[in-house]
Amino acid sequence: MSNADFALQPVHGTDRGRVAYDFPGVLVGTAEYAEGPTGATVLSVPRGARTYADRRGGAVGASGLYGFNHAICLAGGSVYGLSAVAGVSEALFDVVDHRAGFDELQLVSGAIIYDYSVRENGVFPDAALGRAAYGAARDGVVEVGRVGGGAAASAGKVDPSRVEFTGQGAAFRQVGDVKVLVVTVLNPYGVIVDREGRIVRGNYDERTGERRHPAADYEEAIAETRLVAPVSGNTTITAVVTNVRLSDTDLQQFALQVHSSMHRGIQPFHTSMDGDTLFALTTDEVDLPVDPATSRGRLSLNPTAVATLAGETAWDAILCAAG
Repeated sequence: MSNADFALQPVHGTDRGRVAYDFPGVLVGTAEYAEGPTGATVLSVPRGARTYADRRGGAVGASGLYGFNHAICLAGGSVYGLSAVAGVSEALFDVVDHRAGFDELQLVSGAIIYDYSVRENGVFPDAALGRAAYGAARDGVVEVGRVGGGAAASAGKVDPSRVEFTGQGAAFRQVGDVKVLVVTVLNPYGVIVDREGRIVRGNYDERTGERRHPAADYEEAIAETRLVAPVSGNTTITAVVTNVRLSDTDLQQFALQVHSSMHRGIQPFHTSMDGDTLFALTTDEVDLPVDPATSRGRLSLNPTAVATLAGETAWDAILCAAG
């Protein structure tokens, strides 16, 4: 059963609460089809933001991938969920009264997760749901948990019987004038690890009440010469936005560093069964010192330091999504 079999109406659910942030000009909205469940999340930047998309793993599903965007859409529904990205694009076309001048084009990029492994229908986020998520976008607060693109997200998929639900997470940090907001939809093959090294979500064995690192399963499988049949269809999709002005090269390195840092909270990450995508955006509002080695001002940060701050924020968002 898929969309045509239901009288679908977008809903705006709540689950584990909200994460507050202070980033004027950046809005976030969510919408779901409860019948899935599945959903879409939209990060809207009306003024636009330079963007770099870092894609890793063996099963990436994305569209747009522009170097400048007015919105980012994170959705469920696998390849069919890219319809939600198109819906956001249509909504933005409405916003500019259908003006189609080259310099007025509204650009939207997006990525999807495969969320069918934990449900028994083919409902997907379509254009109407993308529009609804965009219409719900507001500044200052992000819904977290099993909402938006994370409505049917899960983790720890070495064994189908040990999968656990996760969801959408968000985190915000500000140091001086430097701001970082991260929104992530957590649907990895791997397990979720906290800062103490404990596995907090995924690969949960009901018989023992324990969660195990996938490495332990593979060690046993190799020793016993037996096969492990992991659950296919996984992906973590993330948007990280900062207000720090970065060169194109620094923005790319920022994306690479933050995405790599997420390995600490997701193990293993970027597998052949994942399609991990991270969109890094900058609103270009705050300049770093020309010579951070000698500056003693409150913005004595270099791009690596900003990416380090963002990496910690991403880990917070991962743990938020894990519940």
